[in-house]
Amino acid sequence: MRKTRLISLVAITLALALTGGSSLVAQQAQRPAQAPAAQAPRGESLIPAPNRGPGEGFGPFKTMVIRGAILIDGTGAPPVGPVDIVVENNRIAAIRGAGTPGLPLRPNRPPEKPDYEIDATGMYVLPGFVDLHVHAGGVPKNPDAEYPFKLWLASGVTTVRGVSLASHAFTVKEKERSAKNEIVAPRIFHYQGPGSGWDQGRVDTPEAARAYVRWAAQNGVDGLKLGAGRPEIMAALLDEAKKLGLGSTAHLGQTGVAQMNAIKAARLGLGTVTHFYGHLESLLKDYVVQPWPVDQINDNEYQRFGQVARLWDKIHPPGGPEWKAYLEEHVKLGTTFDPTMTIYSAGRDLMRMRNADWHAKYTLPSLMDFYAPSRSNHGAYWYNWTTLDEIEWKNFYRVWMQLMNDYKKMGGRVTTGSDSGFIYQTYGFGYTLELEMLQEAGFHPLEVFQSATMNGALTLHEPKGKPIDFGVVRAGLLADMVIVDQNPLENLKVLYATGALRLNDKTGRPEYVGGIKWTIKDGIAYDAKKLLADVAAMVEKQKKERAKLTTSSGQ
Repeated sequence: MRKTRLISLVAITLALALTGGSSLVAQQAQRPAQAPAAQAPRGESLIPAPNRGPGEGFGPFKTMVIRGAILIDGTGAPPVGPVDIVVENNRIAAIRGAGTPGLPLRPNRPPEKPDYEIDATGMYVLPGFVDLHVHAGGVPKNPDAEYPFKLWLASGVTTVRGVSLASHAFTVKEKERSAKNEIVAPRIFHYQGPGSGWDQGRVDTPEAARAYVRWAAQNGVDGLKLGAGRPEIMAALLDEAKKLGLGSTAHLGQTGVAQMNAIKAARLGLGTVTHFYGHLESLLKDYVVQPWPVDQINDNEYQRFGQVARLWDKIHPPGGPEWKAYLEEHVKLGTTFDPTMTIYSAGRDLMRMRNADWHAKYTLPSLMDFYAPSRSNHGAYWYNWTTLDEIEWKNFYRVWMQLMNDYKKMGGRVTTGSDSGFIYQTYGFGYTLELEMLQEAGFHPLEVFQSATMNGALTLHEPKGKPIDFGVVRAGLLADMVIVDQNPLENLKVLYATGALRLNDKTGRPEYVGGIKWTIKDGIAYDAKKLLADVAAMVEKQKKERAKLTTSSGQ
């Protein structure tokens, strides 16, 4: 019978006291939890996450064992198992065979008396997921950082690259608190735009660009989030970042892509191209710029997002010599493609994303308000979204997906990012959709998980010149893992926090199965369903507050 053996906090504390072991849970049980901040710090739009309280995650323990699991290690290798995964403190100590498939598990497997044990018999264990493109929101979308943090963890995301997460000061603080496991949050990598947090003037010369990068390297920044800037500024930023071990990613948006497309940026040393911007512009057939309508105004987001999809038939043919040469050069340069296909998916099916299963229970009303058609909210460009707009986006996705799959087949690195918090993509859920879209693009599920785990870790570690410390389930690495009781290779939908809809033949009724059971970050086991319940409570609280305001105003 599948079950998880839960040990009470009192028993854990007593046992550790008797054995002389140490546990963060035990330490927290002995000190009062600090109250969450009542409001955002001055100049910020986000309230910091509250301190992790008793019962919010179990561990890390001197010894924790995950028993009888099927392991998908993240490298692309097929599953193995059943195995026992031994965790000591916050590192994987050993992975041991637990028996033979189809036969009973071997009894009395060491260690026989761990401090904590998860019975994962028949379940699947994967590395914690890496989301390489996140923002934490803020007013007016979601006022509390706790909201996206818990949604990410409930979706199996144990590491995020903020681009940017929030302001420099806010991000540095939350990054430090997450590293110490003081808060319930993924591990945070801090990427920022040039000038963010800096008080030494505009970054508008190569000299200023280099000075900013030197400052960033000394002040908790892990990498640069760039736009399509002036070539001489981009060159200085990227050169100095490489010297100092900072990573780089760029959103090569429409206003600058004519002078800085994806291949030009990669030649200057750009590490990651995020979104689709810059790719198709590098492959234009009859123009050097996109042939925009003569009434185009980029600040009109209906025009901006509606017209960009119309690039799909203005490039050199997919699979042709120019296409292949473009991808081959990126492979040679070592560029990472982080497509974030999920964030624009409403463009091809607005009704589906607007009515996604999770909105009613897990999307804040304030976030739904932000998604709704608006001329002021970024990404709320549904002024008059037409059937033709969706057709153009479907055609665009067909080309974009082929580009990503061909790059993967040539040996290029493709990663996963979500950019959620816009365009009807709610934190965590948008990430799982990205996994589905990679499979749609032609990736085998094992390749999907490789992109979501090992490839993301490599992208974050390589600029620092360090081997990966997570992203693969391997002895010696950090204990970041995801446990799900359904086979994700068979159906990626079981990774949605809400699970996947399936007919129960015994009852004759549909039911939701799956959903992540445990997310383990730094050796701390988080009950994913409990995290979801916390999020649901936040949503319900905001709904009640709104209803109260409506009643008191007499409406």
